[in-house]
Amino acid sequence: MLTCCIRYEIDPFKKAQFEQYARVWGEAIPRCGADLIGYFAPHEGSATLAYGLYNIKNLAAYEEYRARLAADPAGRENYEYAQRERFILREDRTFLKLCSR
Repeated sequence: MLTCCIRYEIDPFKKAQFEQYARVWGEAIPRCGADLIGYFAPHEGSATLAYGLYNIKNLAAYEEYRARLAADPAGRENYEYAQRERFILREDRTFLKLCSR
């Protein structure tokens, strides 16, 4: 099992747009085959860092999931929404493996 950690740098004046984006992923990600842990918006401290976390079986399953997400109507619209509103300034994706158990 891998955990995908997406680190976003967002426009601090567009936090509400990011939160809307996160709510859509809250439905689309599980529907397309990943185990969503959650999306996290800034609350205290940095006003620009946000995160999305989900589990996926392996990198092959990730590629299949991404194809389903790109074909999903809500997923496509959410990508377009982010491009149109420009609230995401940077996005980094890292795959992590649990090693503490």
